[in-house]
Amino acid sequence: MSVDWWAWAAVLLAVAAMLAVDLLLHRDNHVIGFREAAVWSGVWIAAGLAFGAILWWWQGGQVAGTYYAGYLIEKALSVDNVFVFALIFTTFAVPAELQHKVLFWGVIGALAFRLVFIFLGVELLETFFWTAYLFGAFLIYTGYKMAFRHDQQSPPDRNPVVRLVRRVVPTDPRYHGARFFARVDGKRVATLLLVVLIAVEATDLIFAIDSVAAILAITTSTFIVWTANAFAILGLRSLYFCLAGLLRRFVHLHYGLAVLLAFAGVKLILSETPMGKLPIPITLGVIVATLATSIVWSLLATRATGVNEPS
Repeated sequence: MSVDWWAWAAVLLAVAAMLAVDLLLHRDNHVIGFREAAVWSGVWIAAGLAFGAILWWWQGGQVAGTYYAGYLIEKALSVDNVFVFALIFTTFAVPAELQHKVLFWGVIGALAFRLVFIFLGVELLETFFWTAYLFGAFLIYTGYKMAFRHDQQSPPDRNPVVRLVRRVVPTDPRYHGARFFARVDGKRVATLLLVVLIAVEATDLIFAIDSVAAILAITTSTFIVWTANAFAILGLRSLYFCLAGLLRRFVHLHYGLAVLLAFAGVKLILSETPMGKLPIPITLGVIVATLATSIVWSLLATRATGVNEPS
């Protein structure tokens, strides 16, 4: 799929406009309630689905189906980001009214990182066919780790990037409102909020490698890959505030995500064999069935054991 520069410009402008509106409406750093988060989640999901409809009208059903498959897998993988964000905010005791600001700037960083990874990944796949086997093996291994080592995560404050920043940049271990930098005893220092933002960006960097590799198993169109990533990530903040209190219910969701990663790995490997790429309807069917199964399984399991969302 070849895309003219004006299509890229239009999408980048639309994403920038949506981010600007979001920043304007949350400039007072208020606490995001469930109802507000649910409304915004609906807005972002509607925007993602609408873009797929535009693609259907512009490029046809095959391209739109490819986009929807990528959007679904990116949206599903973003749920795992929510678990890590909750861990980071708990570890650093981030005030509720500041969490949206951290996630907002985290999303901007995520969009930039993914753009770099996408162009690099596509270039590698199109130049060296054997990189499909490497990416595929990496996804299968990542799926294995997610299924069987999901709880073995290092505390965010021990992240090498976070520790390096604390060593290099003078940091005050306190929050100074919504500021990333403040003056303490006449010196300009980083606040704890900046450390939290760096922790979010560092962990998202790892997630970006997984998610970009997964969607490259579906298509190597940089336009489709980035737009699917962008529209999935734009709703990540609202998704966090919607699901933060319900995370204990999704006890088996990581198994579904592990299956999707392994499936993407196998799909990527098969693309360089005589079998070729699997049809998009099959890919969509596997994604939807896997997510539905893991979610229903989680809800039934937690209902049987009496686990409920916190009030």
